[in-house]
Amino acid sequence: MPKGLSEKDLGKFKLVGNVDSFKRKLVFQVTEISLEKDDYFSRLYLYDGRKVRPFTAGKKDSNPRFSPDGRLVAFASKRGKDGKEAELYVIPTDGGEARLLAKFKYGLQNLRFTEDGKSIAVVTPIDIEKKPRDDVHVIKEIPFWFNGISWVYGKRSVVYLVDVETGRKKRVTPKNLDVSQIRFHKGKLYFTAQEDRERKPMVSDLYVIEGRKAKRLTPGKWDVSDFIPLGDGTFILKANTRERGIPTNTHIYHYDPQTGEMRKLTKDLDRSAYNSLNCDVRGSQRAELAFKDGWVYYIATDGPRANLFRVNLDGKIERVVGGDRSVESFAIGDYIVFTAQDAVTPTELYVLRDGKEKKLTDFNGWIKEYALSEPEHFKVKASDGVEIDAWIMRPVGFEPGKKYPAVLEIHGGPKTAYGYSFMHEFHVLTAKGFVVIFSNPRGSDGYGEEFADIRGRYGERDYQDLMEVVDEALKRFDFIDGERIGVTGGSYGGFMTNWIVGHTKRFRAAVTQRSISNWVSFFGTTDIGYFFAPDQIGSDLWSNTEAFWDKSPLKYAPNVETPLLIIHSTEDYRCWLPEALQFYTALKYLGKTVELAIFPGENHDLSRSGKPKHRVKRLELIAGWMERWLK
Repeated sequence: MPKGLSEKDLGKFKLVGNVDSFKRKLVFQVTEISLEKDDYFSRLYLYDGRKVRPFTAGKKDSNPRFSPDGRLVAFASKRGKDGKEAELYVIPTDGGEARLLAKFKYGLQNLRFTEDGKSIAVVTPIDIEKKPRDDVHVIKEIPFWFNGISWVYGKRSVVYLVDVETGRKKRVTPKNLDVSQIRFHKGKLYFTAQEDRERKPMVSDLYVIEGRKAKRLTPGKWDVSDFIPLGDGTFILKANTRERGIPTNTHIYHYDPQTGEMRKLTKDLDRSAYNSLNCDVRGSQRAELAFKDGWVYYIATDGPRANLFRVNLDGKIERVVGGDRSVESFAIGDYIVFTAQDAVTPTELYVLRDGKEKKLTDFNGWIKEYALSEPEHFKVKASDGVEIDAWIMRPVGFEPGKKYPAVLEIHGGPKTAYGYSFMHEFHVLTAKGFVVIFSNPRGSDGYGEEFADIRGRYGERDYQDLMEVVDEALKRFDFIDGERIGVTGGSYGGFMTNWIVGHTKRFRAAVTQRSISNWVSFFGTTDIGYFFAPDQIGSDLWSNTEAFWDKSPLKYAPNVETPLLIIHSTEDYRCWLPEALQFYTALKYLGKTVELAIFPGENHDLSRSGKPKHRVKRLELIAGWMERWLK
């Protein structure tokens, strides 16, 4: 029988990302997954226009940036003995030792050279008020914690300028602003930041430092995630106006701060200006806006694809790097460089020069030794006439005439998408003899705002779409055993798994992961609950308590007949642990078949960036549960 991917093959993947360019040179990050040491190790590689070679030897080197003259590369690392403090290094591109410039207690989130190359701007969190010396948390604001970070109350991300020669650092942005993106233009520092993440959690503005003060340039009602200053005092913005709440697409705009005029350049493409495809073996994605020869370059999710597009100031849009794949990150020097993957090819580095594409790396060439199931696309015409993209993956070693069990996979978000990106989990299941069914039901990204907007209607049209996808798969593919189908999903997909087992008995087994079971508890205990829940339910808890409960899978626990495995993590602050505990307790109390697996020290991103051994164990639990009940 052909050899398929196993859970432990996770340790073979090389995660390629964080690319930067200077003329013909490229620098990028490669991360290795070590099952033996249960950790991730990353180093930088350099492409000089002829060949790719290792550039740094550090075990935790990341986030490289060229200096304006291309002579240096700045990068973040954790080479200290305790491995906790983030460190800023510079290294000459023509060879030599890396030199430590500065250390930062709470991490290094972003960095960029000043235009003269004499300093490096670093975004790092700081305590904005003196913390008590004991271990008692005295909290005065929300959010008080954030997934993957832990406690965030009393902290803000600020910008320090670090002198390249001396390493001296100086804070240049005020403590009240939570900074994210930074750029320099004509000697000035521009940046995006949140001012009031408690009352305006979905608003981020553009600022400029003038003298010692920060001046806000946008009106305090948009979410600006990236920008490019232009020579005439106007700006390219990557922004979300939130006119339709969270389902609103992020677009590219031309903005004049003097007149307040905001023109949507990408109005002819109703797609989000970022990559929202799901992947569980993804490298770091640096996909910042780039401006060259009058064109703005950006990545957008177009159905099941994430492609590189460009738009000019007249609103003309062109697809630059297309195909059934996921463009992950990119940079533009003398030519376009990008990282990309597809459903059977993990991420590698490519260049596009004079219209010709060339693959530069083969870090994941080992994958060719394995038998992989290629997703087969089919369209499902939903009962209301809307077409839904769906796929099946046949088991490895498929034999015509044989009946196979199947697993329905449901993505998170809900405003993300499945498509032409690599899912190790799917390949593990097909290697074990399962058909995998997946789709992009209503709520998914990549199909326009109307398609994505299921606010106030969770468990309605999205649920119907999923059931109709299964119906159509059974009609089209007679090798699927309709009596042996399981379902699983994480985050929103976990919510929907919980919803499904409370509303139908058609599935023989289910695994819910990092899920919501109760919108009431989700609202008050999680990092985004206080704004995400009212937006998605359509009201707040006090004006419509009934809706919060009606949309909670916990309400329907007495209906559950499907054997359910609940997977959750102790530090999942996106969907906190009580979401799993109360659903498990309710089902146990009611005499249902249920088990609970809790991963200590992990967060909402267990499946993507958890400790390698935990990630393997998670896959073993999912596959084992399906084998137990479907075989």
